[in-house]
Amino acid sequence: MNAAQSFRMNHKLLISIVGPTAIGKTTLSIKLAQHFNTSIISCDSRQFYKEMQIGTAAPTTDELNAVKHYFIHNKSITNNYTVGQFELEAMDILNQLFLNNDIVIMVGGSGLYANAVIEGLDEFPDINKEVRENLNVDLKNNGLKSLQEKLKSLDPKSYKTIALDNPHRVIRALEVCLGTGLPYSSFLNKEKKERNFNVLTIGLEAERALIYERINLRVDQMIEEGLLNEVQELRPFKNLNALNTVGYKEIFKYYEGEWTLDHAISEIKKNTRRFAKRQLTWFRKNKKTLWFKYNTPVEEIIKVIENKKTPG
Repeated sequence: MNAAQSFRMNHKLLISIVGPTAIGKTTLSIKLAQHFNTSIISCDSRQFYKEMQIGTAAPTTDELNAVKHYFIHNKSITNNYTVGQFELEAMDILNQLFLNNDIVIMVGGSGLYANAVIEGLDEFPDINKEVRENLNVDLKNNGLKSLQEKLKSLDPKSYKTIALDNPHRVIRALEVCLGTGLPYSSFLNKEKKERNFNVLTIGLEAERALIYERINLRVDQMIEEGLLNEVQELRPFKNLNALNTVGYKEIFKYYEGEWTLDHAISEIKKNTRRFAKRQLTWFRKNKKTLWFKYNTPVEEIIKVIENKKTPG
């Protein structure tokens, strides 16, 4: 990139829309993309996978047709896709989009993936692969609870902040702790990468009771739309990391006879509510986020964006 291109890029704006699941991020992102005549980059790590459509509340066909989207159903659950790969691919697409657009929209509830684009990933030392292999054996033999307790002992800070119900995240934190002798959290929030665009983060919020109500309604809608059939077709792949997620792991237990259907659905709602709570905790850490009520008219949000845009 030459000096002239670099100067122009510094006047570009990435609008990042965040908030808990079921709050209305997709709807807002499409309205903003249509207003600014631009595209949307999804940073929702569950919506990357083409086999997982209903249970991830991915944009509908009509929504995808309304605005050009990137990173929706572009991977297979059999792909071992990492946040590092996403950062590289997203930055490449952003650079292309900014050649013809002053504004690009990014939307999603995966805070780690959003931060990978906005700030870049934290750098971790290389860890002997045997450490991870041993942790996977530990997971298989003793269960996730054992690994959670080990993390609590080695790195209480990470224990309080990462998604404890995600074995992949727990193992990643533990392998850094064990492989370096230092807490995983000590490698976080180091000096961030310079980005050649500006960022405006917009958060959607609502009272907790309303968020929970919207989550319950969404889960019921997923069931009506055929979530059971979607999960049934994915049963041969249930051990893949991509499917160890809310909405799928509970239905797997129903099909395996461990739970009744009513209990499985109840657990999806409960686990999604917990997920939403963790999302809010993560997003609240960014003090620069502009928060709006979930039902704020889009015209008001556009007016704020217009006032915040960097001249030039």
